[in-house]
Amino acid sequence: MKDFIIPQFAPGAEPFDDRDMGTPARSGAPVSLTIDGFEVTVPEGTSVMRAAFEAGIEVPKLCASDNMEAFGSCRLCVVEIEGRRGTPASCTTPVTEGMVVHTQSSKVRKIRKGVMELYISDHPLDCLTCAANGDCELQDAAGQVGLRDVRYTPGDNHFDPKGIGARSQSEARLREGPGNPQYLPKDDSNPYFTYDPSKCIVCSRCVRACEEVQGTFALTIEGRGFDSRVSAGAGFDDFLSSDCVSCGACVQACPTATLQEKSVAELGTPTRCVITTCAYCGVGCSFKAEMNGDQLVRMVPWRHGKANRGHSCVKGRFAYGYASHKDRILNPMIRDTIDEPWREVSWDEALSFAATRMKAIQQKHGRRSVGVITSSRCTNEETYLVQKLTRAVFGNNNTDTCARVCHSPTGYGLGKTFGTSAGTQDFDSVEHTDVVLIIGANPTDGHPVFASRLKKRLRQGAKLIVVDPRRTDIVRSAHVEAAHHLPLRPGTNVAVVSALAHVIVTEGLMDEAYIREACDWDEFQHYAEFIGDPRHSPEAVEGVTGVPAAELRAAARLFATGGNGAIYYGLGVTEHSQGSTTVMAIANLAMLTGNIGRPGVGVNPLRGQNNVQGACDMGSFPHELPGYRHVKLPDVRAIFEKAWGVEIDPEPGLRIPNMLDAAVEGTFKGLYCQGEDILQSDPDTHHVAAGLKAMECVIVHDLFLNETANYAHVFLPGSSFLEKDGTFTNAERRINRVRKVMQPRNGYEDWEITQMLANAMGAGWRYTHPAQIMEEISSTTPSFTGVSYERLEELGSVQWPCDENAPEGTPIMHVNGFQAGRGRFIITEYVATEERTGPRFPLLLTTGRILSQYNVGAQTRRTENTVWHEEDVLEIHPHDAEVRGVTEGDWVRLASRTGETTLRAVLTDRVSPGVVYTTFHHPATQANVVTTDFSDWATNCPEYKVTAVQVSPSNGPSDWQERYNEQAERSRRILSAAE
Repeated sequence: MKDFIIPQFAPGAEPFDDRDMGTPARSGAPVSLTIDGFEVTVPEGTSVMRAAFEAGIEVPKLCASDNMEAFGSCRLCVVEIEGRRGTPASCTTPVTEGMVVHTQSSKVRKIRKGVMELYISDHPLDCLTCAANGDCELQDAAGQVGLRDVRYTPGDNHFDPKGIGARSQSEARLREGPGNPQYLPKDDSNPYFTYDPSKCIVCSRCVRACEEVQGTFALTIEGRGFDSRVSAGAGFDDFLSSDCVSCGACVQACPTATLQEKSVAELGTPTRCVITTCAYCGVGCSFKAEMNGDQLVRMVPWRHGKANRGHSCVKGRFAYGYASHKDRILNPMIRDTIDEPWREVSWDEALSFAATRMKAIQQKHGRRSVGVITSSRCTNEETYLVQKLTRAVFGNNNTDTCARVCHSPTGYGLGKTFGTSAGTQDFDSVEHTDVVLIIGANPTDGHPVFASRLKKRLRQGAKLIVVDPRRTDIVRSAHVEAAHHLPLRPGTNVAVVSALAHVIVTEGLMDEAYIREACDWDEFQHYAEFIGDPRHSPEAVEGVTGVPAAELRAAARLFATGGNGAIYYGLGVTEHSQGSTTVMAIANLAMLTGNIGRPGVGVNPLRGQNNVQGACDMGSFPHELPGYRHVKLPDVRAIFEKAWGVEIDPEPGLRIPNMLDAAVEGTFKGLYCQGEDILQSDPDTHHVAAGLKAMECVIVHDLFLNETANYAHVFLPGSSFLEKDGTFTNAERRINRVRKVMQPRNGYEDWEITQMLANAMGAGWRYTHPAQIMEEISSTTPSFTGVSYERLEELGSVQWPCDENAPEGTPIMHVNGFQAGRGRFIITEYVATEERTGPRFPLLLTTGRILSQYNVGAQTRRTENTVWHEEDVLEIHPHDAEVRGVTEGDWVRLASRTGETTLRAVLTDRVSPGVVYTTFHHPATQANVVTTDFSDWATNCPEYKVTAVQVSPSNGPSDWQERYNEQAERSRRILSAAE
């Protein structure tokens, strides 16, 4: 495949080398050697193969790849080394000082041709019709060694179903063969790729990729000698039923068409590619979108992506088909009332309709009667414009984002303790950690590419502590097991983290030198007195948390004394009434042990959606302008007033819950909602529906008629990440470019649509490219002052702060002390949630995600990922199920104080007795109809993770679900052109 790689590099900048160098890079003292007469100097430990590549000499290879350790099985890369006997494999031979290597001697060429001849003798010669034609390493290697004929006569093989032989294919049409016991049919079970054993050369790259890159250990080589073949598990397993997680690592590693994307077989070998960024989770993986013309053939993880380092998961690798799904809306639509069907109209009419309604609302009810909601799925530039729309055009601060609904306690808690509202490390840091503490996160499902890197470090010897009500896969899976699993009672995070800190302080395990040097010592002494109180001891909180005191003490000692300690946390920390308190407690724990400011340590929030960090950075909160600066500060407002040429309201605006409350009360009447489905994702669905129904103008800007659109009056069709330019900021503060792969199917990029709406309201904006929006961001936001599209093209990505002090960004924060001064220890008193269990609702519900689905499922439900998760289910412990007469697969009624729904039960001991768990990916379930309106005391982040519920047998969908589905169906009616 011929690559036309974007980025277009700055003049004089070195392009990224996309070659596979055969073996991993090493670091060490320089070693000089001669290869084919060329002198080359490489680090000690480098393989001869990689050294040859560095010298511009390509050694043939089949089993070698530079994202895996050398294997030495294919024997195609043999070389001669002066002074040594034989012809060693260059991939497994390290360089030595003064070594003289010959890669093209007559002896070497003869051996390679003979080896290749053996491979081809047991391989189908169907290259012209093979899906890998033009993109096959076996084909390339055969040409490289000069193989032009195969001397071997027909015999036993794996590719001929009739058992006739390689040279007698035409004879198969004339007579029936006896059948070939070595032949296995193609495995088509996986929805995204095929496994064709007849084309396998048993190089083991797929098996090694599954082990070393992904860490799933789903594949193996069974049999010996000629009987060797790749197996996906037990004899009855295929690639769908096995432990394979469809990350694509094996497909990418395969040098032939043995493992092949079905999209390539259907659409042909791609001819060009564009580098872009995945639009799923907060890892922010870089991908090559490989194309045929303007048709996307496949997404391949980019080896130079600094977040994913050439790896991917099932969502980013394969689940991009939603962008061309038949459900996608491509034309603007309007309606006068939500009871009417939609009418397709022109862009001008839709925008005029929306602007007229919003203006009328403000004239009647005041300028604060309308607002906006931004999305963590949109680019930084789009999000910036939406918050600018409300402040500069609507004239208020009524802007909120789904980022507040998941990670606003991170911004508040880390801002109070560290002085900055983001994680401290890059993902590479995990390679240097010794003890990992995961609390309230499920990385194998929610952030699988990072989880693969984490599992690799754990297999190398790092220790793991998991704090989670469920026994997630990271607690125990192939070759990985946590040293401690603390299955706390939902809602008791603060008590657990305080107990860990209590042990460290009372046993004198804190890093006093670091605390004196980097933190406020007086505040620490006050904190130490607080946390040392016996009421915070593991024994005292055991009854509250449900975690054995001995386990808490052992975990605390391990974290404090085990070396570099890194903390990773997720929504299981933030989505609580004490979410901000827990984040501050985690920060206290890191400062207490000196685990800040170097590789392998730090406090690392795992952001749920692709641009949660960016949505926060861009000023999407009602009280903060871009860069986390309060709107009440005159000097901050002055910066934006000068840039925007308007006066900014100093009064903080409404958060989403306040908007809904005000709508029910009759004072909030208009909403512009870009890329967010609050009816499915926000808590207390009944209240959300009531608020939306009370509004006079709801504008939904999205790809699909989502659940919120049931109550909308204007629908503006959005563009997918494949159809736009911009940037995303991932969980490690990395700003990555999003590049347009194809033209928007709806006609416009999302930032253009927001600009057109603003101009219909009289704004007069004149942006012509997102790069101009980024220029405005960098000119007004201190942490972005060094960020530009030119800089991103040159470096690939940068991590903010990126300014004159850090022109290439900041991978690790707080290296020489905290940027805002000294670290602050904050008192973290445990306050039990107001949501309590009782006789009517004796169980605690907590919610989360699953690997194959994403957020509200709007994207992944419209892909083949539904094969793995076609409905939300309720995990319940067998003891709780038996008491209620529930068996596996039964319909159950899930009821809380706010609502009820029904779904099927799955009996499992992954949850503790008294705890049940479900996901929220499918609107048919509407899991948030049972969650409450309790929220974090500081940020209003909803308490999704603690809901008192009862579970009882049911006959199927509830009356409410049936009524909801009927209403949703009516709401999605679209008048035909004839009507």
